Amino acid sequence: MKVAVTYEKETGNVFQHFGKTEFFKIYEIADGKIISSQVIDNGGKGHHDLPPYLKNLGVETLILGNRGQGAIDAIAASGLKEVPGITGSADEAAEKFAKGELKGNFNAKCNHH
Repeated sequence: MKVAVTYEKETGNVFQHFGKTEFFKIYEIADGKIISSQVIDNGGKGHHDLPPYLKNLGVETLILGNRGQGAIDAIAASGLKEVPGITGSADEAAEKFAKGELKGNFNAKCNHH
């Protein structure tokens, strides 16, 4: 299974504004463990184009911080599963997800729209 995390390269943390994400960290997960990871750029995409871009890369689940209603709709339309409202280390979030321990906050939204 491939999981993408919105990624802040400077800190290694989950980037908090989905639509302005410049990087994703893609994790390959099998048997409850991370078997590989790589950092990719956003492919020049933004907001509504990011979910289909990730889906085309084989991503099934997106771990992210905050997102606006447009992003929520685009994520749902693409068929991606989402785990929103996550803060802190991207690697730790992916490890918790792999173990089935990551709980999202579906009330996490950008409020500037």
